[in-house]
Amino acid sequence: MKIFIDSAQIEQIKELEDLGVISGITTNPTLASVTGKNFKDLVSEIFSTLSKDRIINLEVIATDYETILKQARALAALDNRVVVKIPCIPDGLKACKKLSEEGIRVNITLVFSPMQALLCANAGAYFVSPFVGRLEDISVDGMEIVSEIVKIYKNYDYKTQILFASVRSVEHIRLAALAGVDVVTSPYEYIKELYKHPLTDTGLAKFLKDWTDAKEEFIV
Repeated sequence: MKIFIDSAQIEQIKELEDLGVISGITTNPTLASVTGKNFKDLVSEIFSTLSKDRIINLEVIATDYETILKQARALAALDNRVVVKIPCIPDGLKACKKLSEEGIRVNITLVFSPMQALLCANAGAYFVSPFVGRLEDISVDGMEIVSEIVKIYKNYDYKTQILFASVRSVEHIRLAALAGVDVVTSPYEYIKELYKHPLTDTGLAKFLKDWTDAKEEFIV
């Protein structure tokens, strides 16, 4: 399972890029707006921070077909790493079909049901993004929705990749991996938690103490 960081904070993106554990990022208008940066400058920084094999999800802010197409084409033309995020609305699905035929990769976002995901796959989406945390906010079993999408896609061999979004905990990431999704996109803080374990810390401390007590010299 690939891991994306869901952030527009350059410092966070750079730290995880340097760590070598992420395959890309997702952004949205909310994440971009809180940086306080000009959007063009922000996107340029993101491009220069991430290596050439990463995937960069950038979102349109339009809701009508023609403007979605215009904005999506402009975003895709910026860099070949860009996947364009489009909302799961009728004009979004229509635009996805057209853009996919043009070779532009589309991530249909704000997906909350298996039936929406089915339409996204039929429209040629590259990614479909079910928002698990927001489903659970209204007492819907988000993991059950994801499991159904996984099953439907396997039943019919859809090529659309499932991008597990709206992560609210490390447990969400674990469950995403167990469910067999293709990608999870997570806020910075939960990715940072993935490598932490108290037994790692105590084990390392013991190894280092034992070596120091032995008064040995290392080979280099």
